[in-house]
Amino acid sequence: MNAEGFAAWVRHAADLVSADAERLTRLDAAIGDGDHGHNLDRGFRAAVDALPEDAPPGRVLVAAGRAIVSKTGGASGPLYGTALRRAGKALGDAQDVDAAGLGGALRAALDGVQDLGKAAEGDKTMVDALAPAVAAYEAALAGGSDLPGCVRAAAEAAARGADDTVPMQARKGRASYLGPRSVGHLDPGASSTALLLRGLADVTGED
Repeated sequence: MNAEGFAAWVRHAADLVSADAERLTRLDAAIGDGDHGHNLDRGFRAAVDALPEDAPPGRVLVAAGRAIVSKTGGASGPLYGTALRRAGKALGDAQDVDAAGLGGALRAALDGVQDLGKAAEGDKTMVDALAPAVAAYEAALAGGSDLPGCVRAAAEAAARGADDTVPMQARKGRASYLGPRSVGHLDPGASSTALLLRGLADVTGED
């Protein structure tokens, strides 16, 4: 996967977020500040504008992450921005990224999110989508899958992980203030994380 592939992911992710911004914001209105979708839409639009030319994949992701931190309000900006910057740094100066390299970048993204947000699986956050996605990617890689196959496994696991947040009681973030009232709601961060991984699967699955 080369730099254009990663840039295509950022652009496609921006389109998916824009199309889903109203739903993500409604999810956030139920248990948060009610701005997740619109904030993330603004951040990813900025990320598209910040994409560098003639740069390796790592620099593409770092630039996108910086733009998201700069333009996205709330907690989601630092979290998504950190994820992309950590992933980009993990890729280094490689011009082409293989399945193992992308897996390492996704693991670095998860580590960055957990370092910043201090969330674990079961806390009803984006980690509940991202952690199973990374685990599924690594399992697929160990089983001999190619890069598109690994990404598909990750995207499917992220979608299941997001759905699994519905019966959880939030233990982190604004939703945790609601206590038991947070049960029965889909976590917006987990939902948007699943959306971004679906976007990666869309891009890597193209011929």
